[in-house]
Amino acid sequence: MLEALKVIILGIVEGITEWLPISSTGHLILVEEFMRLDVSQLFMDMFNVVIQLGAIMAVVLIYFHRLNPFSPSKNQKQKMMTIQLWVKVLIGSIPAGVVGILFNDFIEEKFNNAYVVAAMLILYGILFIVIENKHKGKKPEITKISQLTVPVLLLIGVFQMLAMIPGTSRSGATIVGALMLGASRTVAADFTFFLAIPAMAGASLVKLLHFGFDFTSTELFLLLLGSVVSFLVSVFAIKFLLKYIQSHDFKLFGYYRIVLGVIVFIYFGIRAMFA
Repeated sequence: MLEALKVIILGIVEGITEWLPISSTGHLILVEEFMRLDVSQLFMDMFNVVIQLGAIMAVVLIYFHRLNPFSPSKNQKQKMMTIQLWVKVLIGSIPAGVVGILFNDFIEEKFNNAYVVAAMLILYGILFIVIENKHKGKKPEITKISQLTVPVLLLIGVFQMLAMIPGTSRSGATIVGALMLGASRTVAADFTFFLAIPAMAGASLVKLLHFGFDFTSTELFLLLLGSVVSFLVSVFAIKFLLKYIQSHDFKLFGYYRIVLGVIVFIYFGIRAMFA
């Protein structure tokens, strides 16, 4: 029962922080400092990634009609536009896909520590504030996903690739990149959600293959529970963000990231001093 409660808490943290641009990794690191599952570290590493599948399903649910090229309620032109949307998502996924396949293990080995997480939290927090101040009062150049050109898609993909560094936040990096390239907040958020589908599905598959599928009944239960909780919370987190950006900018998330990054630095710095 206690382990299930811990998984529910982790699923809630994942569901909220995966979509709000505040870094799920940064939050999970802090949560795990005070609340550890009684499982192997190998399972924990896999669990933190694979419960993202629940978060992905929230995107699929919310955007199902928009993402479905076979919807009978769409005319031929709308179906073609949906296929073009998926092509754009695949193009934007190329940078992270290539780098992930080639360097994922290296990045995890060299950058997966609390100090890198804290630095990335602060860096992208500052970027959010700077970019929003720079674009204040300016009309975005890109107001529809259909206006995203191949060069812009690849550049947004590069920002998503940078999110492989822990603490960056995949949604945060992608949104920052899209805003810098002239996209509206709505386009930046929507396309970030769409890019998450292949990125997170691919990362989950890699982790599952590395761990293997020989789960104990307890491990399988915990994994499924975490995914379901992540899915349910993600639905509310995505809807909240979409409503929030209709009348607010991203600076609040920037300030939050900076504060959290400082807390992570201080906490792990003090812990290292007294270790």
